[in-house]
Amino acid sequence: MKGVHSNQGRWGSNAWGRSQSPGDFENTMIVTMKSITVQELLTRYEEGERRFGDIDLGRADLVGVNLQGAEFRRANLAGSNLQGAQLQGINFREANLLGANLRDANLQEANCIGSQLTRADLSGANLNGANLRGAKPIEAILEGADLSEASINEADLTKANLTRAILKEANLIRSNLNRACLHAAVLEWANLTICVLNEADLTQANLMKTSLNSASLTRADLTGADLSFAKLSGANLTQANLTDAQLRAANISWATLRGANLSSASMYRTNLNWSNLSGANLTKAVLMSARISNVNFRNAQLQGAMMPDGSAYQG
Repeated sequence: MKGVHSNQGRWGSNAWGRSQSPGDFENTMIVTMKSITVQELLTRYEEGERRFGDIDLGRADLVGVNLQGAEFRRANLAGSNLQGAQLQGINFREANLLGANLRDANLQEANCIGSQLTRADLSGANLNGANLRGAKPIEAILEGADLSEASINEADLTKANLTRAILKEANLIRSNLNRACLHAAVLEWANLTICVLNEADLTQANLMKTSLNSASLTRADLTGADLSFAKLSGANLTQANLTDAQLRAANISWATLRGANLSSASMYRTNLNWSNLSGANLTKAVLMSARISNVNFRNAQLQGAMMPDGSAYQG
C-alpha cells in the first residue's frame, strides 16, 4: 500500500500534525497508520471492504459519502469534511475527528466510544442511538443534533453547544457538561445522574422526568426550564438560577440550593424535604402542597410566596 508511514508513539505528530499527550487515549500501544486517498477508500468500499482502521484521512473531502457500517477504529479524520455523509452504524471507536465537519451527517447507532471530537461540528447530525461513551466532544457544536437514546456517559462535553439538541432518553451518567450550552434542549427522560453541569446554560430546556440525582449544577442557569417530575435528590444547585422554572412534583430532597434564585418558580407538590435553601430567593414562588419537612430556609427571601397550605407568606 502506498504512503505507509509510522506514527511517533501511538498518535504522533506525523498523523495529526501536532504532538499528543499519552493521556489522549487509554491504549498507548504503537500503531502503524496508513495513508489512503479518498478515491481509494471509496473504491475499496464499493468493492465490499469495510475495515479501514488505523488509516490517515486527515482533512479529506468526504462530503455526502456513503460509508454505512464501515470500521474506522483509531483512524485519523481530523479536519475532514463529512458533511451530510451517510454513516449509520459506522465504527469511529477511538478515532480522531478533531475539528471535523459532520454537519447533517447520519451517525445513527454509530460507535464513537472514546473518540476525539473536540471542536467538531455536528450541527443537525443524527446520532440517535449512537454510543459516545468516554468521547471528547469538548467545545463541539451539536446545535439541533438528535441524540435521542444515545449513550454519552462519562463523556467530556465541556463548553459544547447543544442548543435545541434532542437528548430524549439519552444516558449522560457521570458526563462533564461544565459551561455547556443546552438552551431549549430536549432532555426528557434523560439520565444525568452524577453529571457535572456547573455554569451550564439550561434556559428554556425541557428536563421533564429527567434524572439529575447527585448532579452538580452550581451557578447553572435554568431560567424558564421545565423540571416537572424531575429527580434532583442530593443535587448541588448552589447559586443556580431557577427563575420562572417549572418544578411541579419534582424530587429535590436532600439537595443544596444555597443562594439559588427561585423567584416565581412553580413548585407545586415539589419534594424539598431536608434540603438547604439558606439565602435562596423564593420571591413570588408557588409552594402549594410542597413538602418542606426539615428544610433550611435561613435568610431565604419569601416575599409574596404561596406557602404549602395555600396561604401567602407572612414574614
